[in-house]
Amino acid sequence: MMRISTNWLNDYVDISDENLKELAKKITDAGVNVATVEEYNLEGLVVGQILDVKEHPNSDHLHICTVDVGEDENLTIVCGAPNVEEKMKVIVAKVGCVLPEVEIKKSSIRGVESQGMMCALMELGLEENTPENYAKGIHKLPDEALIGSNPYIYLGLDDTIFNLDLNPNREADCTNHIGFAYETAAVLGKKVSKPETKYHPIKENIEDSLELDVITDNCTMYNAKKVLDVVIKESPNFIKERLTNAGMRPINNVVDISNYIMLEYGQPLHFFDAEKLGKSILVRMAEDGEKITTLDNIERTLTSEDIVITDGEKPVCIAGVMGGNNSGIDENTKNVVIESAIFDPLKIRYTSIRLGLRSEASVRYEHGLNYEYTLEAIDRACYLLEKYADAKVVGGTLKHDITDKTPKVASVTMEKINSLLGVEMTLDEAKKSLDNLGFPYTLKNEEFTVTIPNRRGDVAIKEDLVEEIGRLYGYDHIQGKMPSLETKGGKYIGNVEYRKKVSKRLRSLGLNETKTYTLISPEMDSLFTYNKHNPIKVQKPLSQDKSIVRESILPSLLNVANYNFARNIEDVNIYEISNVYYDEDKEDTKLAILISGNYIYNSWSHSKIKSDFYTLKGIVTNLLDYLGFENRYYFNKCEVVNDMHPGATAIIKIDNDEIGYIGRVHPNISKKDIYVLEISLNKLVTKKTRGYKYKEINKYPGITKDVSFVMPKDMDSESVEKEIKKSAGKNLKSISVFDVYTGENVKDDEKSISYSLNFEDETRTLTSEEVNDAFNKMIDAVSKKLKISIRN
Repeated sequence: MMRISTNWLNDYVDISDENLKELAKKITDAGVNVATVEEYNLEGLVVGQILDVKEHPNSDHLHICTVDVGEDENLTIVCGAPNVEEKMKVIVAKVGCVLPEVEIKKSSIRGVESQGMMCALMELGLEENTPENYAKGIHKLPDEALIGSNPYIYLGLDDTIFNLDLNPNREADCTNHIGFAYETAAVLGKKVSKPETKYHPIKENIEDSLELDVITDNCTMYNAKKVLDVVIKESPNFIKERLTNAGMRPINNVVDISNYIMLEYGQPLHFFDAEKLGKSILVRMAEDGEKITTLDNIERTLTSEDIVITDGEKPVCIAGVMGGNNSGIDENTKNVVIESAIFDPLKIRYTSIRLGLRSEASVRYEHGLNYEYTLEAIDRACYLLEKYADAKVVGGTLKHDITDKTPKVASVTMEKINSLLGVEMTLDEAKKSLDNLGFPYTLKNEEFTVTIPNRRGDVAIKEDLVEEIGRLYGYDHIQGKMPSLETKGGKYIGNVEYRKKVSKRLRSLGLNETKTYTLISPEMDSLFTYNKHNPIKVQKPLSQDKSIVRESILPSLLNVANYNFARNIEDVNIYEISNVYYDEDKEDTKLAILISGNYIYNSWSHSKIKSDFYTLKGIVTNLLDYLGFENRYYFNKCEVVNDMHPGATAIIKIDNDEIGYIGRVHPNISKKDIYVLEISLNKLVTKKTRGYKYKEINKYPGITKDVSFVMPKDMDSESVEKEIKKSAGKNLKSISVFDVYTGENVKDDEKSISYSLNFEDETRTLTSEEVNDAFNKMIDAVSKKLKISIRN
């Protein structure tokens, strides 16, 4: 969360007369979320004055102080600070006050009750807890401090902080005070004033003592300046106060100025000790395995993806992330080289994450920088170092610049603005929004041609301009209304519609759909290879289990079945529809079904239908009839489909075109009775079918005749049924098998199949004589043609 100091903000846009809480709401309503408004005013923390100091009777270093905290209240406080004295104005934390690391409570210190605490700055979180700061004792406030008032006023912290919860698109321009000033100015209709950057260079030129070379395109801009005779000391109060308010601890004037400019412009700077750096700056990509010890004294191993700043040979800084301890500023530094640069955002992000070194600076590099601020920031650094570090600025600048400076221009019409926003904005209102934003434009025939400032990297196209105009116009002006649009019913089309149709039918038949991986192992790929093509292998598989693109779905369904069997689930009825791939660029959509155990089971009546070949055949017959292929498909026995039982496998054909196969899985593959089917839906889709036609139920009764034929065991019923249909006449409406018999009165190499024939006529009631005549003619024809006989 970004912290914006309103005192600091006021330097760039006049908000002195604004109600800050109302301003925060206006800015939030305009699209930049001010999550909280924070004021330095801690409950129970007040200005006090020491009235009396006595030595503690039971200690050689503690004091018993009487402290006036206002409102006629005097507190007894036991204190061990060496600098307590009468009349001294101090910061008092009363009982109940919650400091950063402690809650103040009444306590007894060596037999004397203490009713609060007199504070040092480190106890307020405003200084580091170091031996030097501890030795300073409690903080002394100025004599004009008002007893009982807010002590932060006298610490220079009488500030209001806007805590911003930014959307990603505004993290580049609103994570600095100048960028946020433009946003504030746009909301208020005011102008932004830039800070002072003018300095006074000496005659010496930087090119006389330092050279720059950039040999990587991952650095698009690099500027270097040099200052001499820097005096490292404490920063002026306004810099310390503003850094503290923005969430950074002051360190010394040189480091503080670097951080100050980063929070001011959003441009990270890096300061090198000029003597340690030497006479050369080379920006390049690191070598794999190259090492650098960073400012935190940790040795880092680099890769060729990291950008480094070198002294011509060895790295002295990991670009955009952290400097090396071989070039850093210390108390002996006199001459400083200032870096202000732009590096590839992705490279900085990957490096900082890999090294675990994400910082305020690296985050800003990751969001992208405005090259105009990059140039201004280095001049601002020279100005502040000259003024507050007694530096002498060497003339000239080392520059490398390949940034794209093509102006960003977008055009938008008033019609487009109002159409997208759903409002009736006037031309003057749109002009006001652009003027407040500080976006230069030309206007012709109610079309704005806008030049987008570099500071707004999130704005690029006309829709962005509409958003900017709209948010300043005010989203509260947009009235909610129901859209008026022509609509039409949605539906699936093409192959997707066909797949949905098949899937719906199979679910209605009691099957459960599965979804399995397209990638399989080489072992799975070796199963069910009937009509197998060249497999497609993954070039860099994550594992061998996922190294082949499957051509058959059946191995995956077999895995699902085994998973269920291992968990004592014996009844498995599943299907999957999925695309398969082969021969590098071939693709097919297949349907696979697997059944095992019971297809239907009623636990109450203990009735069941067991899954077998004919159960699965019935399922696929039902599906093909439903799809419009009635009387066009047939099953041919086949004994050469690998991994399938040779006596219980058939090829499925439609119009003499093979579409798949059905049968029992070979016992070598599974000891369970498993029946599978796999067909090509792509082939089914290409075959034309007639639409459904309504047919009235026959009003006239039919006549059913049964017949049993004795035939060789290797003769299939389908050939018999074909001959029956050919010879029984036009009134035969249906034929079905109701019994298959082998045993007594039937030879060992023969079988008996019984058929039920239904005769009907839609126009009249058939007579027994004409049905018997047709029936007997059929028996004679079938017996002669197939050389089979009637079973008595």
